[in-house]
Amino acid sequence: MSLKKTAKDWILPISMTVGAAIYLIYHFSPILHPAGPALERTVRLVQPLIIFAMLFLTFCRIEPKDLKPHRWHWWLLLIQGGSFTLLGLAILAIKRFLPGEESCIVLIESAMLCLICPTATAAAVVTKKLGGDVAGITTYTILINLLTAAVVPAVVPLIQPLAGVDFITAFSMILAKVFPLLILPCFCAWLIRYLLPRLHRKLAKNADFAFYIWAVGLCLAIVVTTKSIVHSTLGAGLLLSIAGVSLICCVLQFWLGHVSGCIYDRMRRGESMLKSREITCGQSLGQKNTVFAIWMGYTFLTPETSIAGGLYSIWHNLYNSWQIYREENRDTKQ
Repeated sequence: MSLKKTAKDWILPISMTVGAAIYLIYHFSPILHPAGPALERTVRLVQPLIIFAMLFLTFCRIEPKDLKPHRWHWWLLLIQGGSFTLLGLAILAIKRFLPGEESCIVLIESAMLCLICPTATAAAVVTKKLGGDVAGITTYTILINLLTAAVVPAVVPLIQPLAGVDFITAFSMILAKVFPLLILPCFCAWLIRYLLPRLHRKLAKNADFAFYIWAVGLCLAIVVTTKSIVHSTLGAGLLLSIAGVSLICCVLQFWLGHVSGCIYDRMRRGESMLKSREITCGQSLGQKNTVFAIWMGYTFLTPETSIAGGLYSIWHNLYNSWQIYREENRDTKQ
């Protein structure tokens, strides 16, 4: 096996390892600490640019007419919105009948965060690598972001009242976070499609480069995740419990996504499309925008729940690494 193929197969775990190592080297090297604020500002600046570039290249490959809702979109939206709302009601019941169970509430809020978190902007890149429906998952990414912007402000004030933050304010905060990283790349890609077709064709041919851009973005995301874990003030027991909750949510959502895709294909008279629907539904439900989850935990829920978002990024990227490795080796054997 060539070095190039090995690096390609394992690029995600390599990115995760490098990200964790970068922060740990910084943390245990006091001589580097004065550069901390500048490095943090750089990460904040570079992360959105990476996501924008990655999505821009992905949208260059998608025809606008292909972005349309399917029946499976509504089932997945019901799973995410319904589970988030039901867990919110469970917290209300605990506060009413079992006051003082703060650890339990933190764990339930962690699950809520993992369940309602929108599909990752990088999900389209992975879905393409696995042979799924890029237009389908892109449409779902738009829909789940809109649902999140509506459901979170409606449910969160009931369990974690925020002083001075009403529904409209919370909705605007989430929408402001979503729009630049989701809608704007789409708009720019389609603008170039119609105004500069020759440039668009060149960009579309190099859209696979988005996968490698994502590897850099993943490295930075793991840097942020490692920082949140290292500086956590939670006890080891609660931290392990949050890790367990995020892992269970990750496994559950990928499984529900795959099952939903299989059921949808049977409803379509057994047309499996080479498991395209199963892959697409699994990535739609399982691969999360964990940077958004961390922000949402800090902003709307108990701040400690943001760790669940960071840990989730580890679980879903490990699973994605295995899926991509399996797919690449299947293609080689064939």
